[in-house]
Amino acid sequence: MPGENLSRDEAQERAALLSVEGYEVSLDLRSAVGDAGGEPRTFRSVTTIRFRCADPGATSFADLVAPSVTALSLNGRDLDPSEVFDGSRIVLEDLGADNELVVDAQCAYSRTGEGLHRFVDPEDGEVYLYTQYEPADSRRVFANFEQPDLKAPFRFEVRAPEGWTVWSNGTGEQHDGVWRFAETKPISTYITAVVAGPYHYVTDSYERTFEDGTRLQIPLGAMCRKGLAPYFDSDDVFLVTKQGLDFFHDHFDYPYPFGKYDQAFVPEYNLGAMENPGLVTFREEFIFRGKVTRASYERRANVVLHEMAHMWFGDLVTMVWWDDLWLKESFADFMGTFSMVEATRFTDGWITFANNRKSWAYRADQLPSTHPITADIRDLEDAKLNFDGITYAKGASVLKQLVAYAGRDAFLEGARRYFKRNAYGNTRLGDLLSVLEETSGRDMAAWSRAWLQTAGVNSLTPQVLLDGEGRVGELAIVQDAPESHPELRPHRVAVGLYRRAAGGALERYARAEVDVDGPRTVVGELAGSEAPELVLVNDEDLTYCKIRFDENSLATLRAHLGDIADPLARALCWSALWNLTRDAILPARDFVDLVLRFAGQESDIGVLQMLHAWANSALTYYAAPDWREEGGRLLADGAVRQLRLAEPGSQQQLVWARFVAAVASSPAELQLLRGLLEDTAKIDGLEVDQELRWAFLEPLAAHGAADESVLAAELARDDTASGKRHQVRCLAARPSAAVKAQAWATVVESDTLSNALVEATIAGFDQPSQRELTAPYAEKYFAVIERVWADRSIQIGMDVVRGLFPSSQDSPATLDATDAWLSAHEDAPPALRRLVLEARDDLARTLRGQACDAAAGK
Repeated sequence: MPGENLSRDEAQERAALLSVEGYEVSLDLRSAVGDAGGEPRTFRSVTTIRFRCADPGATSFADLVAPSVTALSLNGRDLDPSEVFDGSRIVLEDLGADNELVVDAQCAYSRTGEGLHRFVDPEDGEVYLYTQYEPADSRRVFANFEQPDLKAPFRFEVRAPEGWTVWSNGTGEQHDGVWRFAETKPISTYITAVVAGPYHYVTDSYERTFEDGTRLQIPLGAMCRKGLAPYFDSDDVFLVTKQGLDFFHDHFDYPYPFGKYDQAFVPEYNLGAMENPGLVTFREEFIFRGKVTRASYERRANVVLHEMAHMWFGDLVTMVWWDDLWLKESFADFMGTFSMVEATRFTDGWITFANNRKSWAYRADQLPSTHPITADIRDLEDAKLNFDGITYAKGASVLKQLVAYAGRDAFLEGARRYFKRNAYGNTRLGDLLSVLEETSGRDMAAWSRAWLQTAGVNSLTPQVLLDGEGRVGELAIVQDAPESHPELRPHRVAVGLYRRAAGGALERYARAEVDVDGPRTVVGELAGSEAPELVLVNDEDLTYCKIRFDENSLATLRAHLGDIADPLARALCWSALWNLTRDAILPARDFVDLVLRFAGQESDIGVLQMLHAWANSALTYYAAPDWREEGGRLLADGAVRQLRLAEPGSQQQLVWARFVAAVASSPAELQLLRGLLEDTAKIDGLEVDQELRWAFLEPLAAHGAADESVLAAELARDDTASGKRHQVRCLAARPSAAVKAQAWATVVESDTLSNALVEATIAGFDQPSQRELTAPYAEKYFAVIERVWADRSIQIGMDVVRGLFPSSQDSPATLDATDAWLSAHEDAPPALRRLVLEARDDLARTLRGQACDAAAGK
């Protein structure tokens, strides 16, 4: 629909004209249960909006995406819906100074995770509802002015089926089947929320007495589907929640402003979580049905704290428009790790940040779609795609550096002033920079120009010259930038010099901090040091850059990478080596060899999991095609060997077992997996729980060793929502032309699958070992993506365009076909072109990597 994609210009014009005084929203959700008679399910939504207009007599519009509108009135005047509602907008003519709009609509339940999502639990037939709106899907549930700067208080009331509980942002009470909720503070439409259904709900409370004697009590709640209740470790969720509230109260000097704090773990969720004030929603996969590693608990704690940081950065103070999305997401990403390291048991969180989050940022910042952290967001489709590695992880990395640049105390004092000055309001870049200038005395404009308003990632490479006595005569850092983004930025870095100690460990013996500025910077403080075996630029991960190595350091890593004593330094070296592989500087077979030789020594479980993912990607994408079979055999042999060597019952054992499943292809490896499933093979200490069973079944299905009947039997064993997703993925993974045709048709030609099952089908369809089977779909992909983008929701469109790109058809012909589509579709929606351009860039990088690896094999 033409009106769905709100532009920035339209939003600015509307914000200049209107101010909203309040919403009253009444939803009747009783239609969620029972027989719909084959008709699409809808619910009644009645909204009253009171707002002012700065130019009486002017025309504007309200947003609503709904199948139909039953009745409309503006200032007591009935309007004909057929004349003023086009399916996405309601035209409002002849506005008064004070206005009241009443909209009675039939809105649609969602199957895509956008708007009001309806989920039927296959285990017990219960129905669960939840909302998800960011950036602009509240208009699928109630009429509104859908932009972040038109904040207002909200009152919700909900009629629900008997036996259900309903939650919203405010506290609620139920009388005669109607749930009424307290009015919210002024908030944006996209963070309003409703969760309804027979959820399992547990409670706790948080109390805090401040220095002035003021006492704060926050009711805490946590919920999940009844089927997940046996696995729900709510005590740990509440522990991290309380630790986070303590941390933010200690450092922000602004008490949590939204009353209660509920956290809902919901099914078929598209995101990790969403910061709705008073009612945070999470994907239910954060409730672990089987044994997981410490890294999984750390990830959950990080997300809990990320969303909590949003209560201040994003909810209390909100960006005017999505250009300044970083004002909430970059800060929440940084604060999630900052608070986790200082307030919880996960004190090694910066290692995960350096190895995992920054990896996401480095990839995004080298795509053709890279953008400054403060982006140019023209419309809502742009906004949807900018929830990316730049806005989150690069922004957080830059904030980490800002803390070093401005000083921790100045940074936090700036945040405190920012909250107090802008509470319940909207801000732009300059509003934050001005308070940071006040508190730090630093020139924030220059820092912003370099770090927030330019794109691309710099590379820092050490140059070491030894004197006649074998000591460091001069050590310099050379800074490079790609031609497409030539900005050389100022970096505050630590440079570490490492040598092997008596016991063989590589240890740092000298360190210096220096401001890198320009193409070459001499580190004078290290002159005269003993000759290093390894020079680590950006030791301690103070800045955002790609680390490079001099030849001597690279040789040391090839021989002794596993001997680096400090886990953060080791993680930084692994990340740098992966960047070298992606940049076609280090052959993929060399990276695989490093993983085979040194990953078994890795103590940080999150780093080990990343190494497994990178090694598999190196083999799948960057290895020369004629080496793939040999490389796959080496990787699988190494994985099985490490599985058998791992300490029984350890996290390492579990991670190696999952990696064996990821790389298994030979009859021996598949037989091992089958034996572990059927209890005819044994690995001491390895508990094959239900989640691990599905992990073992996917490679068996993909290699024709587990047919439909086997997968049906496993679903009968695990007849749950999670089991259904796993089964759908495994079914689509089977090596059959008919299977691939059916999977393609259910995703591309039909809209009957939910978002979660679309994702599972795509994951199963795309098996790198089945390149010949999926080859016919390369041409079909380019024929259908424009139609899919036009006909489906943006979430499903993104899933299809990204997930079905023929990346396994890694040949120049596929690159040519991609270029041909881009040339022939210059007028396609910019967001669609961006997705194809990103996939094209990944494919070109794949081909460069394969050429590098092939040259190494000669």
